Amino acid sequence: MIVLTVLQFIINTILVGALLAIIITALVLLFKDKRQKQHSVLRNYPVLARVRYFFEKIGPELRQYLYSDDTKGKPFSRSQYTSIVKAGKYKSRMASFGTEYDYEDGFYIQNTMFPKQASELRIDQTGMISTFIYKIDNERLFDRDEHRVEDKVDPFYLSDEDAVVLGENLEHPYKVKRLVGQSGMSYGALGENAITALSIGLGRAGTWMNTGEGGLSNHHLKGGGDIIFQIGSGLFGVRTADAKFDPKAFKTLAKRDQIKAFEIKLAQGAKTRGGHMEGEKVTEEIANIRHVEPGKTINSPNRFDFIHSNDDLIDFVTELQEMGQKPVGFKIVVSKVAEIEELVKTMAKRKEYPNFITVDSGEGGTGATFQELQDGVGLPLFTALPIVSGMLEKYGIRDHVKIFASGKLVTPDKVAIALGLGADLVNVARGMMISVGCIMSQQCHMNTCPVGVATTNPKLEKGLIVSEKNYRVTNYITSMHEGLFNLAAAVGVESPTEITQDHVIIKEGGGLRTIGDYKLKLIETGREAERQRETAS
Repeated sequence: MIVLTVLQFIINTILVGALLAIIITALVLLFKDKRQKQHSVLRNYPVLARVRYFFEKIGPELRQYLYSDDTKGKPFSRSQYTSIVKAGKYKSRMASFGTEYDYEDGFYIQNTMFPKQASELRIDQTGMISTFIYKIDNERLFDRDEHRVEDKVDPFYLSDEDAVVLGENLEHPYKVKRLVGQSGMSYGALGENAITALSIGLGRAGTWMNTGEGGLSNHHLKGGGDIIFQIGSGLFGVRTADAKFDPKAFKTLAKRDQIKAFEIKLAQGAKTRGGHMEGEKVTEEIANIRHVEPGKTINSPNRFDFIHSNDDLIDFVTELQEMGQKPVGFKIVVSKVAEIEELVKTMAKRKEYPNFITVDSGEGGTGATFQELQDGVGLPLFTALPIVSGMLEKYGIRDHVKIFASGKLVTPDKVAIALGLGADLVNVARGMMISVGCIMSQQCHMNTCPVGVATTNPKLEKGLIVSEKNYRVTNYITSMHEGLFNLAAAVGVESPTEITQDHVIIKEGGGLRTIGDYKLKLIETGREAERQRETAS
């Protein structure tokens, strides 16, 4: 009885103490809020204003997990996010009970009544891939018990005859047996553990990794996989002390076996400007890689100082091809049809071509940019792709130039549509980030990424375990390619490389339109707009 009395006294004391602490804190905040001059609502309604701030702060999480429909979230829906996670953890894309998507206007894959059998597909399954896959033991309301099991999975490579070759006429062409690889993401924008996990996972899966404009780090090389080195307007990794292009540095990189190609970045996603990195993310290591000062915010120029025209661009591409004897392309965001036509006409006239063009979309992702550029500049990918592909076809040089496509292509169906609209290969950025743990907290520019992906803060990076996450990258890539072969069978071709505009249809206003008609309309609409601008001026 005495023990119970003592316990009751202790509990009551704690409760009274907690209540007094709450009252004192509330009074202090009330006094503080009434005296501050920055926020009107806090002065007038201090309690309600703080409740309002709390819900405003957790609003993204509430929408992501509670209020938004599974198919409606932005920039990726809950359904898309879950698909990436399931492919990475469980190597599964299985679903049941029917689609949740509304049949809105847009692009659809045309299946055939007589699909291919699995035995009729041209797949290279030699060399099983060793990985780890999760198995669920018990799933409860607040947690889940699961364990990893080692497994060997089919790789779903392209056959040798379907492999995509960049730079066939160069001394060191790049032969690709994957259709999906990693888009440009710099070390610094992403942390050491994220880049390392991606490098190992992509290398095991047998696909490429684009360095982003931040230069080549040892973390990119750890997986031993293929590297596409991106050259941005800041010339990080290939610049002199006074920020000029350094041919010697370029030649040194071109001699590396792991570097298979070079990409000149004119524009990226919605970031139609030079790159940006906050000073607190510029560590000593990153500064040494980029040849900049540590701790200082980096803003690359809006464009290359020595590229003023299409001819200048082709001159630079040709110079790099001759120096390195490896494939060279450039990355663009499409808006003006007339500019694309002039660029293609220049290539056709000179008979000099980039080995590839990367078409990035206005809805493409970026770690840090300005709202007005993110939301208002650049065409969406499924509009931009047919313009570039159509122009190359019109001037008879489509066979000389391969097209990479990027912009929210995180599931096999989206990739297949991009292939049908003219892409030869596909880059994925945010899908890769999600595969190593990104939860879409949208703090990439703040160095406060809660899961250690888009941060160089060592304390936060500890949350990302390389030895675990790298297998998810491998699983995501192999699962994506398995899905692409499923779609190839459904449309009646033997390889996803044979998916063309004939396998994609547009649903629009209750009717249907072919991609061929769509291309012509896009090009003519762009020309008409340009004619009107010229007439007005």
